[in-house]
Amino acid sequence: MKVKWKGKTEFLVLTKDKVYDVLAVEKGWYRVRDDSGEDYLYPPDQFEVVEK
Repeated sequence: MKVKWKGKTEFLVLTKDKVYDVLAVEKGWYRVRDDSGEDYLYPPDQFEVVEK
């Protein structure tokens, strides 16, 4: 699944309107590889699904 970050740009974390791949869904949260290259869990309400 591909999602777009709706929040503010945070240096080396996530960039506003950038599309990210969801690596997994864990307990309802999205595991996303962020701009630092590491993967973390993020709340899905901060993203817009652009491709399932």
